[in-house]
Amino acid sequence: MLDRYIFKNGKKMRYGYTTGSCAAAASKAATIMALSKEKINCITIDTPKGWKLDIEVLESTIGENCATCSVKKDGGDDPDHTNGILIHVFIQIIDNPTIEIKGGKGVGVVTKPGLAMPPGKAAINPVPRKMIEKEVREVLPDGKGAIVTISVPEGEKIAKKTFNPRLGILGGISILGTSGIVEPMSEEAFKESLAIELRMATQKSTDEMILVPGNYGRDMALDTFKFVDKPIIKTSNFIGFMLEKCVENNVKKVLMIGHIGKLVKVAGGIFHTHSKVADARIEILAANLAQLGANQKTIEQIFDCVTTEAAIEVINKEGYDHLYEHLCNKAEKRCSYRIYDALEVGIIMFSMDKKILGIGNVAKKLLEEF
Repeated sequence: MLDRYIFKNGKKMRYGYTTGSCAAAASKAATIMALSKEKINCITIDTPKGWKLDIEVLESTIGENCATCSVKKDGGDDPDHTNGILIHVFIQIIDNPTIEIKGGKGVGVVTKPGLAMPPGKAAINPVPRKMIEKEVREVLPDGKGAIVTISVPEGEKIAKKTFNPRLGILGGISILGTSGIVEPMSEEAFKESLAIELRMATQKSTDEMILVPGNYGRDMALDTFKFVDKPIIKTSNFIGFMLEKCVENNVKKVLMIGHIGKLVKVAGGIFHTHSKVADARIEILAANLAQLGANQKTIEQIFDCVTTEAAIEVINKEGYDHLYEHLCNKAEKRCSYRIYDALEVGIIMFSMDKKILGIGNVAKKLLEEF
């Protein structure tokens, strides 16, 4: 159990760790046991967040140049459907210095384009894959490699309670995590913390603000647009809430930089962008393509997409890349309606590879001013 805590609204809440951390820990432990022929009860791994984790090792068995064990997922005080499940790993040591990572029973298989992994691959995301390879490589002798098979006995059952089937991930859960750590956060506490950060930023007497849904938007603001002297505040999924807070704090001009998957929802009038609240990305894309004169075949192709990244390929291939600026302008108008024209809001959309897709008319004006 991870013995780290954070206080939110006076409540002590415990951090947890991701399925990616579980898979990395079990992989490292199984590798050590396969090599040493001795069972271990605990394993230490690094995480992208910079924290070390000491994780209990369960259900160990050792064979000839192989071993298996499991780790229990710990969601801390922010549990989800995967909290408490077992992540199993089977390691086969090979005489080839490569590491192959495979998905076994209960790990979903990607069947549609546009996700972090291509179709046909196990839904073990890039960061967990890097964690697994790092931890296994760390304990392998020179010249040796390993075949790592991740399985989740309850994965297929649990996946039915997630969005995986809708995304085209079939047969189980995904192995996820970008930091390796699960941060506990109630929605109201999270919103309050975002509002406090914005309020503190406005103490510098600025009436100009950069809003970003997440880290990728922040990176774009700093690396692409060089906004090093402007306050950059995250909105997470609470875009409408944060726009209202900007008005409350006398902000006059907002430039919002975000992935199309988030901001296309704003173009459709959706201001809480969590997929559990509203997920009409594809429908909004299709409706606006139809407005621009796209034919039925193109619209049908869009409806076959499960992510906006997959839709981008169709849109560009069919020659409708002017859609993005159209969506940005719509999102700007929706934001203006939301806060009754109390501030200027410009929208910039980008893709997952951090290419700028569209810049709205207000955003063009604000870019010159900023």
